[in-house]
Amino acid sequence: MADCIFCKIVKGKIPSDKVMEGKHFIAIRDINPQAPVHILLITREHFKNILEFPRSEGMFFEMLSMIEKVVKAEKIEKGFRVVINTGLEAGQSVDHFHIHILGGREMKWPPG
Repeated sequence: MADCIFCKIVKGKIPSDKVMEGKHFIAIRDINPQAPVHILLITREHFKNILEFPRSEGMFFEMLSMIEKVVKAEKIEKGFRVVINTGLEAGQSVDHFHIHILGGREMKWPPG
């Protein structure tokens, strides 16, 4: 999608602080962190949200593997949160499927 900020980041048209890259995903630091560690896992291909995300074993496995790698690389194994916002009412501010990985502080419940 031409005007999507995450598509531009994936293509290198907008700079980002990349944490790691995979075949289907990139992980970057959030520019507006909500925790000491706030990483976004972004799909390379544009999908509006999790409802459009393909049910491919390869992509799903890579997604879970990258979450684990980010958690270990950022040393937040003792506690972290994985968040997927879907739709405006849930707080999705960019219509491109992405996952928030948050850690480095105690997470309260209920969120939001």
